[in-house]
Amino acid sequence: MHEGHRDRVRKRFREEGLDHFSDVQALELLLFYVIPRGDTNPIAHELLSHFGSISQVLEASVEDLCKVPGVGEKTALFLTMIPQMGRFYLVDRSRNATVLPTLENCAAYLMPHFFGRKLETVFLLCLDAKCKVLCCKEVGQGGTNSTGISIRKIVETAIGVNASTVVLAHNHPSGLAVPSPEDIQTTRRIAQALQAVDIVLADHIVIADDDYVSIAMSDERFRECLLL
Repeated sequence: MHEGHRDRVRKRFREEGLDHFSDVQALELLLFYVIPRGDTNPIAHELLSHFGSISQVLEASVEDLCKVPGVGEKTALFLTMIPQMGRFYLVDRSRNATVLPTLENCAAYLMPHFFGRKLETVFLLCLDAKCKVLCCKEVGQGGTNSTGISIRKIVETAIGVNASTVVLAHNHPSGLAVPSPEDIQTTRRIAQALQAVDIVLADHIVIADDDYVSIAMSDERFRECLLL
């Protein structure tokens, strides 16, 4: 009975995609591929009831997922892998854009690197004189509300690839995409350190979910700290 049900759900997905699936049905389908037998519908209901939404299910820790009846470690690991695979996909797709002539292009290139991240993380995008991407590297990571940034590491990374211009970006996982006073102070110090080695800090982008704020484009007070 369950096998026939699974075949029908898979056939519906092939023909329609997920657009008309409910949250329970989409999660049930996902669970088919890690729970080979039995009815996954009750487990999908339990997960959504426990966490509240699919996004919260996929962002939960392995330990918390294993507390839900019917969810073992293998299933929990599979679910936590989904957002991270999504980030791999988005970052890989964005690599096609190798020339980034505007700050908007840089922001679009950087945002996929933060998809699904729970900790504040810092990335440095390095460009040559023609705005071609030289590298995009993680240069710091902190807690959910603070980030450890090594100015020395940022400068060494930029020098190491012979960058002319760099764009800094970090995320606010549990807040708004608004620069804090600490963000502004740190940006000023980084801009000064890079200027000393003839590298321009073109922008510092703060990202939260699908939103971002460009310090360079925000207002005059923010632009001054970038030494533009």
